Amino acid sequence: MNDLLIRNANLPDGQTGVDILVRQGLIVEVGKHLAVSGLPEIDAQANLLTTPFVDAHFHMDAVLSYGLPRVNQSGTLLEGIALWGELKPSLTQEALITRAMQYCDWAVAKGLLAIRSHVDICDDRLLAVEALLEVKRRVAPYLDLQLVAFPQDGLLRSKTALDNLKRAIVMGVDVVGGIPHFERTMADGAESIRILCEFAADRGLRVDMHCDESDDPLSRHIETLAYQAQRLGMQGRVAGSHLTSMHSMDNYYVSKLLPLISEAGVAAIANPLINITLQGRHDTYPKRRGMTRVPEMIAAGIDVAFGHDCVMDPWYSLGSGDMLEVAHMGLHVAQMTGQQAMRQCFDAVTMAPAKIFGLERYGLVPGCYADFVILDASNSIEALRIRPVRRYVIRRGTIISETAKPTAKLNLPGRIAEVDFRK
Repeated sequence: MNDLLIRNANLPDGQTGVDILVRQGLIVEVGKHLAVSGLPEIDAQANLLTTPFVDAHFHMDAVLSYGLPRVNQSGTLLEGIALWGELKPSLTQEALITRAMQYCDWAVAKGLLAIRSHVDICDDRLLAVEALLEVKRRVAPYLDLQLVAFPQDGLLRSKTALDNLKRAIVMGVDVVGGIPHFERTMADGAESIRILCEFAADRGLRVDMHCDESDDPLSRHIETLAYQAQRLGMQGRVAGSHLTSMHSMDNYYVSKLLPLISEAGVAAIANPLINITLQGRHDTYPKRRGMTRVPEMIAAGIDVAFGHDCVMDPWYSLGSGDMLEVAHMGLHVAQMTGQQAMRQCFDAVTMAPAKIFGLERYGLVPGCYADFVILDASNSIEALRIRPVRRYVIRRGTIISETAKPTAKLNLPGRIAEVDFRK
């Protein structure tokens, strides 16, 4: 019946020594020294218990395709897009499903139990859409996979993109995507936003657009996206991903832009690993970091999440599905090293993306699903520092992954010790 008692856990909000009672896969009580017996128990041993990690921005159709058909030598966004275009004709459903399922296994082991993945709809076969819908069906018992219909080649640049996007939504894709900065002109980019937002509004769908993934400070499609979200009453259902041009924008313009985004209820999704890898490629020195203005957006009341974006694909040669690695990089790039700021970075891979995703019953209070990760760290800041193993990953009260605590035994001249990076 998925009943469980977890004892002596530390929570992300700073509570320590907490017990959590789970019945039929739901949290029913949270407190200290709960008088319950006869249930399976886990002693958290004063380790951090958190909600599962959530990746608000990923490309599962391209995952683990690194080196196919060749390696991205320039390391640029445009060469990555060109490589993906070369690879698409040779893709098969079997290969797409196999790679995606392997990555989902990695994700579960890392405590990542919800992923929003963009899927390219510019291939008229919609091969990747069919493959990821099958993956979504297979992983549903243990991982929430939300799919975004993504016109990689541009909604207006690709003759069949709009029809393909509509077909993908009918097939079961969840979210409407876009890439306005990749259209031929700024005017076309703005028009693509209008078309896509109106389509989504008519059907009650969420929107998540690749927006201003550029070093060009005049790439300002986020302003149009915020306008359309407010005009159409879509507050809380729209996200702009990347927003890297904001890094280079004039400060006065940004001072006007941030309140507009906040008023429109538009969320922001930064992708620290890929943003600092792809952006600034045309710079000599000093080189721009390229990531959007995360702390300023949080201060303006904008929901901000971090995404992994890519793992071993034409754009990024590294990655393992570890959202703590993403948050760790994000806090460095954004210089968010204060105590509160680091906790905000932890929230950016848990609570914030869950809200953007629209996950139901996500949290650590009675009535929420008993979905947890117990890490070999005492608090969220220590977790960011050492990126520890996930001792237990629990879904609806059932342990679905378990990792033994690693130890390093030193045998040194005059000293035998065991390494522990925790305080």
